[in-house]
Amino acid sequence: MPRKLGQHLLIRKSILDRIAGAACGEKASLVIEIGPGKGALTEPLLERAEKVVAVEVDPYFVHYLRQKFSTAIEQGRLILVEGDVLKTDLSAWGPAVVAGNLPYYITSPILEKLFALGDLWIRAVFLVQAEVAERLAAQPGSRDFGYLSVQTQVFSTPEILFPVSRLAFRPPPKVESAVVRLEPRRFAIDDRTAFLRFTAACFRHKRKTLRNNLIEAYEKERVDSIDGIARRAEQLSVEELRALYEKLKASS
Repeated sequence: MPRKLGQHLLIRKSILDRIAGAACGEKASLVIEIGPGKGALTEPLLERAEKVVAVEVDPYFVHYLRQKFSTAIEQGRLILVEGDVLKTDLSAWGPAVVAGNLPYYITSPILEKLFALGDLWIRAVFLVQAEVAERLAAQPGSRDFGYLSVQTQVFSTPEILFPVSRLAFRPPPKVESAVVRLEPRRFAIDDRTAFLRFTAACFRHKRKTLRNNLIEAYEKERVDSIDGIARRAEQLSVEELRALYEKLKASS
C-alpha cells in the first residue's frame, strides 16, 4: 500500500532476513508477497524462494519494482501484479507461502482472504501492529481474546515470533509491531461460516454474558435451553465455543 494509505516501510535488513527465513524455511517454491512497497522484503524472499508473486496497488511502487527487479522479472522468478490484494485472486498460482507487512486497517480483510484459500496456503508470516499480533494469538481469559482471535485460531495456529521496534521503519509509525506466523489448522466443524457468525454474536458486546448476546441473534427459548451461557465469551476457548455452537444448532 502507498504511504498515504498507511504504509510504513521496514528498512532494517536483519529483520527483513528473519521474516523471509520464517516464511520460506530452507526453500519455498512460491511466495505471495502482499504490499512489497520498494521491495525491501522482496529481495530476501527471492534469495529463498523459487518464485515470488508480489501484489502492489501503488503505481509508483510498481514502476520502481519493475526497474529494481528487472532481471528477476525477465527470468520469471518475480511476477509483479499491480492491483488491490483484496480484489486479486490469490489462488491463481497454486499453493503458496504468504508474507507481507499488513497495514492495521486492512489486517482483518486480508486474513479473511488468506483463510478463504483453503488448502492453497502453506503458511503465512505477517508483520503487523503489536496489538493485533497479541489479539491473533490471545488465549481465553485475556483481555485481548475476541472474535479476531477465534477467527484466526479456527483456521490457523498463530505464533508471535518476535517484536519489531517502530525505529526499524521509515517513516517510524506511532506504534510497535511484531511478526506473527500462522500455520494452517484443520478445525473439525461442518460449517465454519455459520460458526463464525455464531462467534460474532457471542462477542457482540464484550461486557455482556453469552446469554444476553445470543438472544439478540437467536430465539430466546433456544438460548435458554442451553447450559453454560452465564459466562462471557472471552472466558471460553475455541473448543468450548464450538461445543456451545453444536448445542445451539441441535436445539433448532
